Amino acid sequence: MRWQMGRRSTNVEDRRGMGGRGIAGLGGGGLIILVAIALLTGTNPLELLQQITPTGSMVDPSISSGDFSAAEQELADFSSVVLADTEDTWRVLFEQMGRTYQEPGLVLYTGYVESACGFAQAAVGPFYCPGDRKVYLDLSFFEELRARFGAPGDFAQAYVIAHEIGHHVQRLLGIMDQMEEVRGRVSEAQANDLSVRLELQADFFAGVWAYHAQQARQILEEGDIEEALNAASQIGDDRLQMETQGYVVPDAFTHGTAAQRSRWFLRGYQTGDISQGDTFNAAKL
Repeated sequence: MRWQMGRRSTNVEDRRGMGGRGIAGLGGGGLIILVAIALLTGTNPLELLQQITPTGSMVDPSISSGDFSAAEQELADFSSVVLADTEDTWRVLFEQMGRTYQEPGLVLYTGYVESACGFAQAAVGPFYCPGDRKVYLDLSFFEELRARFGAPGDFAQAYVIAHEIGHHVQRLLGIMDQMEEVRGRVSEAQANDLSVRLELQADFFAGVWAYHAQQARQILEEGDIEEALNAASQIGDDRLQMETQGYVVPDAFTHGTAAQRSRWFLRGYQTGDISQGDTFNAAKL
């Protein structure tokens, strides 16, 4: 992917090396817990309070900005460029629909993070929180994508970010809210099917971004689309279930099979047409 000369987004929040909510989000009960922890560990409560940053996050004293390798800093820079490119693409597409695109945030973190959707660890992977309209990403996932899932390449990484931005697009278009309303009134199997359709549409939107970004800025290099298709395939529910439990339970799928995920990304990339991505009414996924 040709990204080095791309614009950097101003909507990146770097929380790497931070954790918790800090004094701004502690409240009275949180302060009591903080004092209790200090008493149990024999730590001066003031020392813990001094670790709270002005932005309201507690710094992990074992990590500082100087502890990040040049490779990880490059990944952070890369993520900022991909985010900016999605901003430029979706802004134009929303204008064509007579809408205004509201840019999401991207939070980079290490280990664990707290969002409007609750507390999360890096093990959950990248995720979008509709409550605060932010994508959360621990950059170590990209190494896991390469080593564990067998999906190397910078455009595989770009696909991951673009997929989460696809959820933001769903949020802005009202699709996510409609799905959540229906999902609360159906069986677990039906709710899982709705989740699959939501995820496949986010894959489709990632493909739509790739199409328009290529048309406008020629970002793609040879093999990039194959990298994205491989990544989409490697994280299909059927492959993940077979890897973790040795068998497949289709009714428990929440993201779609390997074939479905790659198919919908490719459809988005080949058409570039948002109207072609109605997974909720598609007879075949």
